[in-house]
Amino acid sequence: MNSFELNKIMGAVLGTLLFVMAAGFIAEAIYHPIEGRGPGYALPEPEGSASASAPVEAAPVVPLGVLLASADPSRGAASAKKCQSCHNFGEGDPNKQGPHLFDVVGRAEGSVSDFSYSDALKAHNAAGDVWSYENLNAFLTKPSDYAPGTKMNFAGIRTDAERADLLAYLQTLSHNPVAFPVAEEAPAADAAEGEAAPEAEPATNS
Repeated sequence: MNSFELNKIMGAVLGTLLFVMAAGFIAEAIYHPIEGRGPGYALPEPEGSASASAPVEAAPVVPLGVLLASADPSRGAASAKKCQSCHNFGEGDPNKQGPHLFDVVGRAEGSVSDFSYSDALKAHNAAGDVWSYENLNAFLTKPSDYAPGTKMNFAGIRTDAERADLLAYLQTLSHNPVAFPVAEEAPAADAAEGEAAPEAEPATNS
């Protein structure tokens, strides 16, 4: 092998090395990674993800008087149909599985003379409790919570508006209906917090 052929081989090797190095520099220039971003690209966050971890605000409590002010006794009469298997509603009607409900609003709890009450309602009677709108509302929400051990096998009415309608219907079952409690709006929970604190003035060098 003469020197001319050796020079050609060496030149080819050097040319190949230079090509590989140049290709690496070009690739790095084109696809230069952005530091701090990590591999790949960032996916957009789904809507609402920022609030997913935010605390859930409790629904405001509407006073019973406000609910009763807009209650509909005709809707309450329809709701009361679920109670007809255990209660009578007419004046002079006999008891069923539960006591009659004519004139129930304002009546002393556990006071129908010919009905056998549970010990829980007997205790309410002994304490002087009456079926006010507030007590009826609490009882209808979940009877077993209001009077543990009650014989009333009823889960309760969870919807505020439906209970208010039923109470409005019960009000009509009397010759002397008991007036609803005053409809007072609930105070704003953040009324005191709603006023923004004044911004602090920028500090000045004295």
